[in-house]
Amino acid sequence: MTPQSQPTALSRRRLLTGTAAAAAVGAFGGPALIPNPAHAVGDGFGLRVVSPPTIHTDRLQYYRFSTNAIGWDPAVNVLLPDGYHTSGKRYPVLYLLHGGQQDFRHFHMHENIVNLTAGREIIVVMPDGGAAGWYCNPVSTFVGPRDWETFHMDQLVPWIDANFRTFAEYDGRAVAGFSMGGFGALKYAAKYFGHFCSVSSHSGPASLRRDGHLVAHWANLSSAAVELGGGTIYGAPFFDQARVTADNPMERIPSYHHKRVFLVAGTSPEPVNWWDVINETQVLAGQREFRAALSQAGIPHQGLERPGGHFFHHEFFRDDLDGMLGRLRRAG
Repeated sequence: MTPQSQPTALSRRRLLTGTAAAAAVGAFGGPALIPNPAHAVGDGFGLRVVSPPTIHTDRLQYYRFSTNAIGWDPAVNVLLPDGYHTSGKRYPVLYLLHGGQQDFRHFHMHENIVNLTAGREIIVVMPDGGAAGWYCNPVSTFVGPRDWETFHMDQLVPWIDANFRTFAEYDGRAVAGFSMGGFGALKYAAKYFGHFCSVSSHSGPASLRRDGHLVAHWANLSSAAVELGGGTIYGAPFFDQARVTADNPMERIPSYHHKRVFLVAGTSPEPVNWWDVINETQVLAGQREFRAALSQAGIPHQGLERPGGHFFHHEFFRDDLDGMLGRLRRAG
């Protein structure tokens, strides 16, 4: 991907599968745009808005940023609750993270997020995370900076709080994601404990080290192939073990105390393709390991297993959203 270019076309329901010796790549992860001059957005926090804010609907707004953390201009969709422009209220925020080979448009274009959140008093922020960025700052890159963790946590979160009526506090934020984004949600909730009171992983891996570090190898191989021009997330030929430990939900169990934790994975991969069978099998095993560790530590959580493969299931997201809103500070 060249600097300033936009991500390639979306690809659903794909996840890199393979072993350390296999270099296969996947994802583990309307109306015309109309300028919205009524919403004046300032720069800051290492971000510069490079195009006027635009709207898809009264609720959905789009921004593209220049940042020294990323070698091209990443974008963010911000979905506002009904009545935001006239209510004067402050709202909790959900950071919703896409899977691999997807981008910031995925939940809008493919998962009906506008209707899924209709009538809910919550702001939903859906940022670019790279085709295989893994919500990480990589050990190495040959295509310029790809520090997605820095972009999201050091720049975007404070920018959102400065430009929208949010609760800039622990009880005001949730993080959730699908596939690679489910891993990102678990990682961010643990590493940035004071940022999020609720975390949800929809078919996201929760263990980097199980089965011979298989998920860490997936992250390295996929990022090298489609994100970093041969660089890697965790280092090669040897892992940066401190980074793996810092990012691994299984090694951060105490960080999930006092949070709402929601997990869902499939038990019987649908006969769609072999990607789904292998991917969801590994996700389910990792989530079961993670749930057992949470239980042993006495940390309450909701862990669901449902028939099916590696898909974002709308009915479970609706249930998840109900749980988030029950835990988050109420709009007002």
